[in-house]
Amino acid sequence: MTKTRIPLGETLSPILTELEDALWEMEATIAEKPCYTDKGFRGACKIFMSVLLDRMYELQIKENISQEDKELMATKAGEEVRALVKTYTGIDTHTLY
Repeated sequence: MTKTRIPLGETLSPILTELEDALWEMEATIAEKPCYTDKGFRGACKIFMSVLLDRMYELQIKENISQEDKELMATKAGEEVRALVKTYTGIDTHTLY
């Protein structure tokens, strides 16, 4: 019998929702800087890129985008996230890994 594999995104989604709830609660009740570590920041960046690319892929399928354009979009998204992080934090995401 073949075992059905649950997609990782489905497995992680409840955990991400718990994190979201904790952040909303903290922001509503505690007016303090959360003090993320470099590893925590790196993890958050990775999570954001993963969910962004997942949703981008859904859009690409829906709009029947060519493979070449899919690759260009993914590259552009990565470049824009890197630029955003660098602009607002001074951190180059290439140095996080």
